[in-house]
Amino acid sequence: MPEISLGEFEQTVLLAILARGVGAFALEVRREIEAESGRAVSRGAFYTTLERMKKKGLVTWVATQPVNARRKETQRLFSVTPRGMDVLRMTQQHLQDRWRRLEEALGEP
Repeated sequence: MPEISLGEFEQTVLLAILARGVGAFALEVRREIEAESGRAVSRGAFYTTLERMKKKGLVTWVATQPVNARRKETQRLFSVTPRGMDVLRMTQQHLQDRWRRLEEALGEP
């Protein structure tokens, strides 16, 4: 598997999907990100990121009708793929290593 580098927003989206669990519909995922970051998330940036991550094999979705939905159209229910989990874990390890090197350079324990 070629190494994939995740940007900060990609990490945030993956983590928000995981946090939402079985309710990872687009609106709920965007609300999760906005609540965590305190910033608005544009639909364009959000869906562009999801499309890019789907092409990389990091996320998948199914079209479904949410329970108690007001509209009749199907919505996408997102999930993180096993590859997405692997890349997220690699990113976490890489960031921990970088922070450890910074602490060493600053002489901190």
